[in-house]
Amino acid sequence: MPGLRFDSILFLCVANSARSQMAEGLARHLFGDAVRVQSAGSEPSRVNPFAIKAMAELGIDLGAHSSKSVQTIDPDSADLVITLCAEEVCPVYLSLAPRMHWPLQDPDRKHEDLTDEERLQYFRVTRDQIRARLEVLAALRDVPPGPDPREFHASIRVPDLAAAARFYTWLLGVAPKEWTHRYVTFVSEALRTNFVLLVSDGKELHQDTLYHLGVNVSTKDDVIEAHRHAEAAGWPIRKPARTTWRGTPLHELWLEDPGGNLVEIYARLTDAELAEMPADQEPVFLVTDA
Repeated sequence: MPGLRFDSILFLCVANSARSQMAEGLARHLFGDAVRVQSAGSEPSRVNPFAIKAMAELGIDLGAHSSKSVQTIDPDSADLVITLCAEEVCPVYLSLAPRMHWPLQDPDRKHEDLTDEERLQYFRVTRDQIRARLEVLAALRDVPPGPDPREFHASIRVPDLAAAARFYTWLLGVAPKEWTHRYVTFVSEALRTNFVLLVSDGKELHQDTLYHLGVNVSTKDDVIEAHRHAEAAGWPIRKPARTTWRGTPLHELWLEDPGGNLVEIYARLTDAELAEMPADQEPVFLVTDA
């Protein structure tokens, strides 16, 4: 399955005073009992009072936390290690666990002459940056099964179609497969990408004019399976799995991503499937509960 697999996280910085302490508190709040969360440092000191204050603003209490040495952490106790050092040398931690590096400047700004409010504001910024990263991490944990993509389709609008065609031919290392007065289509087998340039001429664009995102899968059955996976995952289905004949014949499924973007999951028809085209060319639904 896609996504990340972990049941325990270790956050590391030098002093285990601010960044890693806030990360531990935020992660405990976000994951609850589902994930074991620890933090440590190579030169542990104390939990910074500004970290305690910044976290208290979110209702998270670090008052009982203490700074810990990385030497006290069992190397087998973490499935994922996240280092938060920026300008410093991060602690050495002998473990085979996957690592991520989130370089964040020390919010304490020890060598700057700041008021307490100015210093606290740096802690708030760092706190919010860590929280945003953790929200993405949480969203990537235990992602449900999805389609088996063979190609990615994307499109952008451009003011000068010819100039953009020249640039992207250079960038992608391949000449366009086809073009009209309104679009240029690139197919890169190396990148497994179908990329379309659409002229920005003021006319309305929608998914039927190539202006969308998409993923190509192998067969009709893969489109049907993607429909079932999308249902199980709770993703909004805009158009259920079906076979369409007009324009480019496809087996297709239309989803809507969390930002409202339309995404097509599609498979090209085989010659045998094309031979089954109905006389009225009306769509044929591929799921009985559509």
